[in-house]
Amino acid sequence: MPGLKGRLSTVVKSKISKQLDRAENPSETLDYAYGRQLENLQNVKKGIADIATAKKRLALQQQQLGEQRVKLDAQAREAISAGREDLARAALERKQLAVQEAGSLDQQIAQLESEQEKLIESEKQLQAKTEQFRAKKEVIKAQYSAAEAQVQVSEAATGVGDSMADVGMAMQRALEKTETMKARAEAVDELQAAGTFEDLTALGPGQDDVDRQLDELGAKSAVDDEFVRLKAEVQAGSPQSALPAGDSGRADHAEAQQPAGDDGEAPPHG
Repeated sequence: MPGLKGRLSTVVKSKISKQLDRAENPSETLDYAYGRQLENLQNVKKGIADIATAKKRLALQQQQLGEQRVKLDAQAREAISAGREDLARAALERKQLAVQEAGSLDQQIAQLESEQEKLIESEKQLQAKTEQFRAKKEVIKAQYSAAEAQVQVSEAATGVGDSMADVGMAMQRALEKTETMKARAEAVDELQAAGTFEDLTALGPGQDDVDRQLDELGAKSAVDDEFVRLKAEVQAGSPQSALPAGDSGRADHAEAQQPAGDDGEAPPHG
């Protein structure tokens, strides 16, 4: 499926490009490019030095050939004087080879000088470009640093940046948790007011709800008895606190059955 492969390739390339764009630091990129230019400049200077060294070696060979020509010329003269024309001819042949070799060295030296001049000119141009690039690089780096700082300040002021987004999310979560806890507290208060929760502290050990209701019923009966006794005392005007609640009721009933005398005392029993 060529179409699908093409789309996948485009997606992958776009993802990679996006990641590279995030990872790329313009300052580092400019420094790297400047470093490469310095390396190229050093290579040119090294080439100039190599050519100069080669020229020096050829010049030494030329000097040796010149000395050899002088020597062979002298030997040829001596051989002629000694009547050895064959030796004189051999010396002259060697001298001629030295002359030819010297001419070849002259051509090589001329070529090296031409290349050296070109490299020197290239080195000057590259040096100027490197200096210009260095100056422009520092300006661009300063502008980028200023722009980056401005972006960070603007994002911090407007809350757009990643760090501020994290802070905003944390604050939102804190508010949500706070609202949840407030709602929970209000719900518990409402349930408590409605008597939904059982007061476990009022229960004795081993008591259940039936035991608790029976205890409450007994306590209510005792309160009713106490209330009847106190009411009778108040109405009679003579407190009967020493009598139990049951006896007090019976005494009040007996007094009500006996008629009172003239002085209010009860008549003696016949």
